[in-house]
Amino acid sequence: MFGLSPKEFALLKGLSTPHKIQDFLDKLPVNYEKDGDTCHSPQTALRTGKAHCIEGALIAATALWIHGQKPLLLDLKTLSTDIDSDHVVALYKKNGYWGAISKTNHSVLRFRDAIYKTPRELALSYFHEYFLPTTGQKTLRSYSRPFSLQRFGKKWITSEEDLWNIAEALDQSPHFPLVPEGYARYLRHASEAERQASKIVEWKKEDPRT
Repeated sequence: MFGLSPKEFALLKGLSTPHKIQDFLDKLPVNYEKDGDTCHSPQTALRTGKAHCIEGALIAATALWIHGQKPLLLDLKTLSTDIDSDHVVALYKKNGYWGAISKTNHSVLRFRDAIYKTPRELALSYFHEYFLPTTGQKTLRSYSRPFSLQRFGKKWITSEEDLWNIAEALDQSPHFPLVPEGYARYLRHASEAERQASKIVEWKKEDPRT
């Protein structure tokens, strides 16, 4: 049972489709890391009852693995982590096409149906909604190849330690550019309406569950 308790395994076993996994993550409170940075294992995140993007992606990858799919992540890198945050999603395939499961607190960077022929196509689908809500500057610049968690065995699923080794390995894995060289200066900033819409959140920081 991947080292999980019977109750934890039954929970993830019940998430038998990408849609069910996404619905579960949407209902899971966001982890605002109020006590400091975390990269919780799936078991720890389930126990604490909250998750942020990579923690949600790890839960999703575990559920997919339980159901026979490969546990794959996709890393989306921004212009600079000083001005914006990278995002991590779990990849799944259906009939040869790629989709993504995403834990986010915002109205953008969310679930993707499996309609994309390549990971690059899928990554590009996030480009126009990946912007700073303050200025509208579009910040997505590169994406990783599908990153398999199988290389780490299965102990990470129930680790009591933060999974910084996985986060670092993903960050340092090969990434591919999305914006043609020299083209960044031609990018149009998101409109005021887009910026306002992007500020909608599912879980507020004041919520005691986060």
